[in-house]
Amino acid sequence: MPALDGVLETVLYVEDLVRADAFYRGAMGLRCIHEDFRMRAYDVAGRGVLLLFPRGSSLEPIETPGGTIPPHDGSGPQHVAFAIAADALPDWERHLAQTGIAVEGRTRWPRGGQSLYFRDPDGHLLEIATPGLWRGY
Repeated sequence: MPALDGVLETVLYVEDLVRADAFYRGAMGLRCIHEDFRMRAYDVAGRGVLLLFPRGSSLEPIETPGGTIPPHDGSGPQHVAFAIAADALPDWERHLAQTGIAVEGRTRWPRGGQSLYFRDPDGHLLEIATPGLWRGY
């Protein structure tokens, strides 16, 4: 079987693209690498891309000069976990508190990792996780 090299893109569908953009740039510190009327794309530590699409706006195929992107969409609260260094956890806890973002849950994993859970403005569950969560991370 051919090998996969990783997950390249993760998509969240949002009600208000401008509001979500402000959150991911501001509270999450992500650098926007592409923006247009239909989406935003953010670099995640040079290892992946987070895409935001307005909910319901990608239900038709999108024709590009290079080919067709099939329809996609999602509804309800979704989940994304962001990797952080173990020693960055206290900084993230302070940052979230200073920006008024409530931590909904904390988990200490059997392999030694720790996770903090909180929500974005659309109710998506975000997680920041230290190494020791999964085998290989």
